[in-house]
Amino acid sequence: MSELAARVRAGEALVAGVLSGTSADAIDVGVARFESERVVNASVAASSVSVPRAFDARSAAHERLARTELVTFATFPFEPRLARELRAVLDGEPCDLRRAALLDRDLGRAFGRAVRALAERERLAIELVGSHGQTVYHHDGVEASGPATLQLGDACFVAEEARATTVGDFRQRDVARGGEGAPISALADDLIFHAAPKPCAILNLGGMANLTILGDDAPPLAFDTGPANALLDGLARRLLGTEFDRDGASARRGRVHAALVDELLAHEFLRRAPPKSTGRDTFGVAWVDGVIVRARALGIESTDDVLASAVDFVARSVADGLARFVPVRPDWLVLAGGGVRNAALVDALALRCPQPVASAEDFGVDPKAREALVFAVLAARHVCGEATTEPRATGARRGSVLGKLSPWSGA
Repeated sequence: MSELAARVRAGEALVAGVLSGTSADAIDVGVARFESERVVNASVAASSVSVPRAFDARSAAHERLARTELVTFATFPFEPRLARELRAVLDGEPCDLRRAALLDRDLGRAFGRAVRALAERERLAIELVGSHGQTVYHHDGVEASGPATLQLGDACFVAEEARATTVGDFRQRDVARGGEGAPISALADDLIFHAAPKPCAILNLGGMANLTILGDDAPPLAFDTGPANALLDGLARRLLGTEFDRDGASARRGRVHAALVDELLAHEFLRRAPPKSTGRDTFGVAWVDGVIVRARALGIESTDDVLASAVDFVARSVADGLARFVPVRPDWLVLAGGGVRNAALVDALALRCPQPVASAEDFGVDPKAREALVFAVLAARHVCGEATTEPRATGARRGSVLGKLSPWSGA
């Protein structure tokens, strides 16, 4: 791996990140290259104690990854049968061991094939892949025995299909070191948003919404604020018969009902202090159906009004999270993820949050590609041996490299 690590640090190796997020609507693939910088360990460099040259070379200065650049990005649909199977499991159908094993295999193949398809289309030689997998269970902080998380899409199948060494299963080491296992994106945002002015808040609007607070000196602070597209897309599927509310059009026609928003804001998760993470086991289909029941009980019959109120709830939960749990006010709220395309949600965030709201694109980051870049960064950091666990982000003890390596032999 030392040769690959040197090529990654030198910007010579292309690294892909691949995932299907909480929304599980498609496979995202981003390809990146990296730049590194030489870092001096001031305590060693300034020491008056004579040390051997070899020791000084290792300890007084070393190379570390400093920034990343997106080369290309694409989204690939799931094969229809796999899409139906995945949706059924995520929506709560029983998943026995056989079903889980087949899904683990088939998702791994699908992720690897998506990487290979992009590489062939763009004529790129990808040497390393970071694969998140598909989360099918996440503890949500309510598992009495302690945190646990499970992502399907085995990295060995990814490696064989992509024809590239693959790092996967990033969350497990974080959980093993006492962390939540999420929001794991915070452990890569310093490279992805290296050009953004600090302090800033990066808001990912995926199935769940999560914040990363980046400062000049302090390690990143991060936490999930609650549901985003899991709620909005879930309501669209139930009430509109579509996969999502395109451009937030229905929500923009509707009227916000404060009584419904206030009921949703009373959820225990929103009051819990970080580190914290959540997912579909708390804010999944059953909870979305409950939102509809609450709306009807309050006399809200308009679909547009339900969606408008849901959008306001998401924005309020973000604003409340910033106010309650972020000690330093960020200068910017930078949006990434699929929710950026929901104009109603962007408008609501601009209304509810005191910071000016900007797209990640304004700071050189494709908002659609941010999560794929996260796993490219984590794979690069894995092969370079860079520890990423951070208690302010996930609660995990510092000092561990995330991920499990699945080499590809080239045969």
